[in-house]
Amino acid sequence: MNTTMRAVVLSEPGGVDKLVIKEVPIPQIAPGFVRIRVKAFGVNESEVTSRNGLSSPDFTMPRILGIECVGIVDQTPEGSDLKPGQIVATMMGGMGRSFDGAYAEYTVVPISQVIPFETSLPWDVVGALPEMFQTAYGSLSKGLDLRAGQTLLIRGGTSTVGLSAATIAKEMGAVVVSTTRRADRISMLRDLGVDHPIVDDGKIADAVRALFPRGVDAALELVGSRTLQDTLQATRIHGTVCFTGALSDGWTIADFSPLGYIPAGVRLTSYGGEASDLPAAVFDRQIRAIAAGRLKVSVAKVYHGLEGVRDAQADLESRAEPGKYVVVLD
Repeated sequence: MNTTMRAVVLSEPGGVDKLVIKEVPIPQIAPGFVRIRVKAFGVNESEVTSRNGLSSPDFTMPRILGIECVGIVDQTPEGSDLKPGQIVATMMGGMGRSFDGAYAEYTVVPISQVIPFETSLPWDVVGALPEMFQTAYGSLSKGLDLRAGQTLLIRGGTSTVGLSAATIAKEMGAVVVSTTRRADRISMLRDLGVDHPIVDDGKIADAVRALFPRGVDAALELVGSRTLQDTLQATRIHGTVCFTGALSDGWTIADFSPLGYIPAGVRLTSYGGEASDLPAAVFDRQIRAIAAGRLKVSVAKVYHGLEGVRDAQADLESRAEPGKYVVVLD
């Protein structure tokens, strides 16, 4: 077997030209870890953030980016329930941040963040799923405790997590309101099953309350702190807002005063979970729903080979198309 592999290495922050394909040693497993031959991975906003040098303190360079992938188990430690040849997904848990991630032919990750599954769906479809399904499902279940029949507002509805959350919420039986800043994407949201698409001009609370005078039961905030207060205003008393993303790069609130910021009786929480928040049974159910046509996956573009990583990040950064950008390794 070869002792080296191809990987996209980031050694310093900057533009997409800093993503350099190199020959590096194939990573070796340690107790509690498994090696995966990468078949496909999604490209994510957080990886663009890391490339730009704006990541959290646990991020170090040089680093192979990539917080998620799907692939085939290549090597496992003794006693593992995983077997070589199994199809698996993995995500988060420091992947591509504090240890090397998916922009490579092989990656080594903790067994605890590996989800085995079976499917006949192609790699470009399943490669889009792990991170966006984990974040969307975790936000709806752990962050919001969403129930059938409840009303849900998704702020940042054409992001990958927003699109995934809409389809999962509809599968759960919720009534979905979802926002986009572009009027030409309203029909796309409607085609996805969104009940009430809204053009977001920065102030949508009145439009939401025109639909639901008491406010929505639950709201998923993906745009960030710039819109959070308006999202809170759109939520009913004893309803819940979950802060999950910051597409506007607004993670903090200056001079935050809860009494003046959070409406009386509205609950504010957050979500930033791990792979364990997406149980294997739930992931399997979602994959089966995709195969049966009940759940839609929004893939913006598919790239082939590690050479496509730069283009994928550039397209994501420019937000050329809504949906997931997926790299498939042939």
